[in-house]
Amino acid sequence: MKRHRIALIASARYPIREPFAGGLEAHTWQLASRLRARGHEVTVFGGAGSDPALGVREMTPLPPLTGHARSDVSMPADWFLAEHHAYLGLMLELSAPDAPYDVVHNNSLHYLPVAMGPAVPRPVVTTLHTPPTPWLESAIRLPRTQNRPRFAAVSHTTAGQWRGLVPDVRVVRNGVDTAVWTPGPGGGTPVWSGRIVPEKGPVEAIRAARAAGSGLRLAGPRPDRRWFDAEVAPLLGDGIDYVGHLDHTALARLVGSASVAVVSPCWDEPYGLVVAEALACGTPIAGFARGALPELLGPTCGVLADPGDVDGLAAAIPAAARLDRAAVRRRAEDVCSVEAMVRGYEDLYDELVA
Repeated sequence: MKRHRIALIASARYPIREPFAGGLEAHTWQLASRLRARGHEVTVFGGAGSDPALGVREMTPLPPLTGHARSDVSMPADWFLAEHHAYLGLMLELSAPDAPYDVVHNNSLHYLPVAMGPAVPRPVVTTLHTPPTPWLESAIRLPRTQNRPRFAAVSHTTAGQWRGLVPDVRVVRNGVDTAVWTPGPGGGTPVWSGRIVPEKGPVEAIRAARAAGSGLRLAGPRPDRRWFDAEVAPLLGDGIDYVGHLDHTALARLVGSASVAVVSPCWDEPYGLVVAEALACGTPIAGFARGALPELLGPTCGVLADPGDVDGLAAAIPAAARLDRAAVRRRAEDVCSVEAMVRGYEDLYDELVA
């Protein structure tokens, strides 16, 4: 195995620390930590407030703007301009001829690392974590005269969505640490975990749990409190509980204690890290057959309903609870371990640096 000096580009908007803002931050933390443990020199570029143990180099913050700039009709939201400034400064830094890296791994969702990648004098690989977005499509469609970027996708589902623009995309599935996400006793109230936002389907999960009479515990961040208070909070009570935004230790304990993990995406979920986490805990899935879920699950570890079919999801909850938890755990070990993920990226780095 070759050892590489890797510049890992992360989110500029959210810190990489527990409890994680979302799956992307958790994935970045896991990838950087495991690559370092295997002897690679990894520099993570990310947002302020990240885990000190990760040694994140914070991207350049947006300097104060003049009153003239702020009053201009083109002034965007502060967060948008701050992200633009951070990634612009970083890509200019990485474009220097003496930048001390062998490979640049863009693990962000921003368009500038893709658009400016050809100016970097080192190989650049971008992991595609989402279905096509207009900003990323625009950046990928730019003509390339040098340093053609390479792409990985987190699932075959996501790779298929991008293949018209990126025909040689490599699939490297996200992975979870099966030594942290360990089998639990199960038998308890079903659990739903993740960012509590409309596209993740917490409302649909609550309605299904009520129809099934199973109860439900929800865990995760609430990035839009107004939406949570208006749409989710009124549905709580009588066995439906919000238990907070938990760190990995507490969340693994919660998921491992549940009889079923309910996964209810209302969009084409590119991967679904919560699926991998539940499988590693031996907790079977009741979910919507949307995005990558049918790719990750099989009949031994999950029961899927048609997308948006709340009654079907309600029926899937008791059916999934009858599955063998040992077989569920084996699925995680075979399909979504962090070891397999890291080996996939190491193989790609070796090809790029050769």
